[in-house]
Amino acid sequence: MNTKTIDPKLQTIITDPNGAETLVKTADELGKDLQRQGLSTSQIRAIFGEVRQIEAEWSMGNDHRAKARHKLILLKPKMAYRARRERGRAVAALVKVLDPAVDLVVQGKDAKEQDDRFRRFVEFFEAILAYHKAHGGN
Repeated sequence: MNTKTIDPKLQTIITDPNGAETLVKTADELGKDLQRQGLSTSQIRAIFGEVRQIEAEWSMGNDHRAKARHKLILLKPKMAYRARRERGRAVAALVKVLDPAVDLVVQGKDAKEQDDRFRRFVEFFEAILAYHKAHGGN
């Protein structure tokens, strides 16, 4: 797991059921920054597509949920690879936020808490994608 200090805003977004305002504000700022750095919609959607597949499996019940959790953890090295492979720092900037968010999800103390955190993780990623597009991301 990530031993670095986690941004308090990210902690609120993923762990606090009342963190929607922080989620929206942070996603807006991040979406704008990623657009300015030249992140393409296809780059963001490549990772988001994998998250959607994990989400579908996560919602299928306990046996599938454990597999989905495993896939979520394995998303971290895939994101690191994408960040290194892609030109520019935009993908790396996105991964810098998503990587510790994955850690926060899997650190949930039980299945219910992990479910809630995963849902907020997906909502955060959706909001980043939406704001990236709203700020002119292509």
